[in-house]
Amino acid sequence: MKIKNRVTDLLKIQYPIIQAGMVWVSGYKLAVAVSNCGGLGLIGAGSMKPELLREHIQKAKMKTNKPFGVNIPLLREDASELIKVVIKEGVKIVFTSAGHPGKFIEELKKNNIKVIHVVPSVKYGKKAEESGCDAVVGEGYEAGGHNGFDEITTMCLIPQLVEELKIPVIAAGGIATGRQIAAALALGAEGVQIGTRFAVTDESSAHINYKLKVIEAGDNGTIIGFRKIGLVRMLKNDFSLKAVEAEKTCADEITLREIWGEKRERLGIFEGDVNEGALEAGQSAGLIKEILPVEKVFNRFIKEFDEAIESLKLMQ
Repeated sequence: MKIKNRVTDLLKIQYPIIQAGMVWVSGYKLAVAVSNCGGLGLIGAGSMKPELLREHIQKAKMKTNKPFGVNIPLLREDASELIKVVIKEGVKIVFTSAGHPGKFIEELKKNNIKVIHVVPSVKYGKKAEESGCDAVVGEGYEAGGHNGFDEITTMCLIPQLVEELKIPVIAAGGIATGRQIAAALALGAEGVQIGTRFAVTDESSAHINYKLKVIEAGDNGTIIGFRKIGLVRMLKNDFSLKAVEAEKTCADEITLREIWGEKRERLGIFEGDVNEGALEAGQSAGLIKEILPVEKVFNRFIKEFDEAIESLKLMQ
């Protein structure tokens, strides 16, 4: 895998492989492991208070001299405080999601921070570009966690973003193998962002019960719930099936919010309650068969990518 493009240049990384900053998964250990392999690791601030984020950034600095970044969901009430921590600690790469980056981009750019925003459609991709983002992550409907209401798949979203935008596009949603990385680049993406595969690694902070549940999932092991209050892709369990059944009986937003309750993601992903927790995971779960260290996952990506490219050459 010898790739040099706008994404590798922008982020100063060897391989255009980025680890998604998933909640309750992406602490400094996972981010450092990915960055040390030549990709870009992201600390997931979505499940951290500002002081905890500061601690993870400082620990990451002690463990690697490679670039790493922070993912900040902009819908958080303390997003501005998280951004202040990033700036003070000298982090130079921020991935934003779940909100409009325009509110914070001037401050980030003033501090020479590269800003990449996650988008579910061309409309929001254009808004991110107009706001001054350096790149976008086009996240397809296959992805775990919160999804776009338009339900556009990765295969269809990426080439449309590439056609409409001038800034680099990074593909996300359902990617867990080197063959899929090759496919994403064939669609015009200049990098990939991978979540669920990295969640099921030794360095991930997810609970072992969650990791084993992902491995058991199979091709139809995830489901979309909470459409009225924000689409969420989760593994099938008692909690997610209860939510879907409630929606079938026309439950209103208040009822759905009561079902969601509090700290469901922590309960499932971090604490390991595989029955009542929200086990956010992408459709790529069906491709994940074992828990591995990041280095082995990364080496497998490169091997599979190279094999896919060679197999295509043989068709000429």
